[in-house]
Amino acid sequence: MSTLPTPQSPESVFTYGAPQLKFGPGAADEIGYDLSLTGAKRVLVVTDPGVAEAGVAQRVADQMGQFGIEAIVWDGTHVEPTDDSLREAVDYGRSNGPWDAFVAVGGGSSIDTAKAINLMTSNEGELMDYINAPVGGGKAPQNPLKPLVAVPTTTGTGSESTTICVLDVLSLKVKTGISHARLRPTMAVIDPMVTLTQPAGVTAAAGMDILCHALESYTARPYTSYEHKQPHERVPYCGSNPIADMWSEKALALLAGSFRTAVHDGDNLEARADMALAATFAGMGFGNAGVHIPHANAYPIAGRVKDFHPKDYPSHEPMVPHGMSVSLTAPEAFRFTFDADPERHLKAARLLAAGADKNYDSVPDAELLPTVLIDLMRDIDIPNGCGAVGYDSSDISDLVEGTMKQQRLLTTSPKPVTEEDIAGIFERSLNLW
Repeated sequence: MSTLPTPQSPESVFTYGAPQLKFGPGAADEIGYDLSLTGAKRVLVVTDPGVAEAGVAQRVADQMGQFGIEAIVWDGTHVEPTDDSLREAVDYGRSNGPWDAFVAVGGGSSIDTAKAINLMTSNEGELMDYINAPVGGGKAPQNPLKPLVAVPTTTGTGSESTTICVLDVLSLKVKTGISHARLRPTMAVIDPMVTLTQPAGVTAAAGMDILCHALESYTARPYTSYEHKQPHERVPYCGSNPIADMWSEKALALLAGSFRTAVHDGDNLEARADMALAATFAGMGFGNAGVHIPHANAYPIAGRVKDFHPKDYPSHEPMVPHGMSVSLTAPEAFRFTFDADPERHLKAARLLAAGADKNYDSVPDAELLPTVLIDLMRDIDIPNGCGAVGYDSSDISDLVEGTMKQQRLLTTSPKPVTEEDIAGIFERSLNLW
């Protein structure tokens, strides 16, 4: 196997960051009070049309009035944000400001859109200035951002815990992001009651995002495998470390007991609460350790979508939801990374296997995590690989090109990964079972 180079001066420091957290049924009804403590008087509530129609965002906005806060609801979030949709959001934020704080009510799309509005109403320039290199300028914000409260209505993204805003750059047909510690929400409000309306298809796709966050951060290269950094060089993704590992393990255990139930019995509040907690825990893990190959592959899978329309998502345009796109190459990616740290892959598989009604004793070690993953994906109706969402062998070179642009993620892989390695993972992921 190819291994990571031995650092001349190994890193001895890891970093950890997380938002303030408020968890439990009814937590979303306390946001007005929480924002009143910041002195906020004018707040923008960012959501999408579906969540707005369900009334959740307006309910959050209405309860701010008793604290003297004017709350404006903007429901223009595009599901799976693009550079165009974020520019539209930023234009609205800039032309209708100033704002004292922001509240994001929705899935990762709404939270990431709110992050972009917060960044660009607090700092000069254009969106592309801040998008990660080599796609964008990779500029760091010069000014502090305003308070941002994130209220996830889907269980998966973990965006309420992280420093990342993800988007499609339409002209390049690739997903990328903006990453900086200042983007992390000030507070994550996790209220399982607002996730009960999440349909089965969304629960399945978003849940696979939780799962891959936990698995990728748990199997990421160790923070000690990097060269020692100077303080100003430290980035949020620092490699697997003891604190991130703890959150990832707990997320996997919660998923094992709740994922299938949440998909097949959406009214089960206990399963919904466990999924909401798992999403946040996984976000606290990967938001510090990082993610690697499945997420890097996911960006071109979603960015180059042809005519796939997933169940329970808006049907007016083709899309591969983020969590689904991450899952489609995960079994093969973890088969590839197994020899970098067999013990971690086996421990993760056994944590996850506890939720399956199946005996895995006869499965070879290197096959255990891919097998457990595929069984889960089949149980919750995830498509059978990249071929099932419209790709074939002729697309692989384009998909590889998109993946190799995600060097910020690929450097977190527990072993070096080449174009040929990624091509093989895509080829073997056209059909998973």
